[in-house]
Amino acid sequence: MAILTKDEAKKIIDKVLSYSKADEMSANLSGGRLGNIRYARSAVSTSGESTNLSLAVTAVFGKRTGTATVNEFDDASLEKTVRRAEEVARLAPENPEYVPMLGPQTYLAVEPYAESTAKMNPDFRAQATFDSIDPCRKKNLSAAGYMEDSTRFTAIGNTKGLSAYNRETSVEFSVTVRTADGLGSGYATRDVTDVSKLNTKDATEIAIQKALASTTARALEPGKYTVILEPAALLANVDASLLAAMMGSLDARSAEEGRSFLSKKGGGTRLGEKLFDERVTIYSDPTNPEVPASPFGGGGGGGGQGRFNGGSDGRPQEKVTWIEKGVVKNLSYSRYWAEKKGVKAIPPPANFIMEGGTQSLADMIKSTEKGILVTRFWYIRPVDPQTLLYTGLTRDGTFYIENGQIKFPVKNFRFNESPIIMLNNIEALGKPVRMGGNLVPPLKIRDFTFTSLSDAV
Repeated sequence: MAILTKDEAKKIIDKVLSYSKADEMSANLSGGRLGNIRYARSAVSTSGESTNLSLAVTAVFGKRTGTATVNEFDDASLEKTVRRAEEVARLAPENPEYVPMLGPQTYLAVEPYAESTAKMNPDFRAQATFDSIDPCRKKNLSAAGYMEDSTRFTAIGNTKGLSAYNRETSVEFSVTVRTADGLGSGYATRDVTDVSKLNTKDATEIAIQKALASTTARALEPGKYTVILEPAALLANVDASLLAAMMGSLDARSAEEGRSFLSKKGGGTRLGEKLFDERVTIYSDPTNPEVPASPFGGGGGGGGQGRFNGGSDGRPQEKVTWIEKGVVKNLSYSRYWAEKKGVKAIPPPANFIMEGGTQSLADMIKSTEKGILVTRFWYIRPVDPQTLLYTGLTRDGTFYIENGQIKFPVKNFRFNESPIIMLNNIEALGKPVRMGGNLVPPLKIRDFTFTSLSDAV
């Protein structure tokens, strides 16, 4: 029962709404199946699968709101949840920023769902894991990895007539390979909507090559270097990465209230200003076949990526250009802030796509006289939110490039850098690849700031 059809979900939501005595009421029904397998030291340590189905009901009286949740779906439980939401709403203080619920909306025809992923089972996960572990064992290497597959749906409806449904699938895989002496480490990650496009053996082979090549790392002096950042260095972790931090800051309210790199001294925002290299164009598009996303989003409007917001107010997701040829073209708006400013309420992006070039990573290395190749960053933390200055460490394969060739591995660095500065120092962009549900290219950046050495492998 964890995955309901559109009709099954609507039947439950319609029943919930029929019990309403509130001025307004909405229902958010979601559920799914989550499978995973984890391995370390080339042996599986945990695996599992879980299902969940949950309903959240929000009642509104004037500007007072209350929410109750339930995971039982008999008539008595549904009505009891509605009454509880109404009770909480009557006791709640008024929300001065409350905006009435939306009525019927028109959504793009998109379904980020693959039957192959929905059918994944423990045998499939075990085989995918074996395909990663086996080549490592044969070379006396240690593999640690994690794969998680998800099949989920969300259905929303309210007493104003809004109704929407989406189902989606995803698979995320990452592997770290270490040499027996612990001196070499390599990393690779993949994410897909359709698991038939995932090859764990091929991804692991890349991590193996980096692990074997990084055992004799030399120390270089910290300083400013030309770097080639692989896509995993830009966006392997959507919760802590340089590009995700920047995209999550494209929020109008924080900019207008002086809390953002987009805030202008004396008031206002830098919307319409050229803040990046003219080769930087970033847009979101839920219909992109490589990174399909939910057709509806919204939520609180806090400036995070839409696909990670905890809920939806039902606003349609559209193709939106955020940065075009270096110029900031759009900011996201909560419905309250948009109404206050008299503009369209654009939800945060459900995905983002950064345009790139046609060069491969190998082409970028060949064109580099002196530089450093970075596989990924780790332990990224904010330093200054108003300049988006971040610090973090390189990890799992960092190499020195000279005259178009990788010469030797280097010890890891700590960096202090802002994606704003980084995207003004572009020397080349490679071909975009999927990373974290988005499309990003490898980047060659000049004057990237490394502040100290790190003993981590």
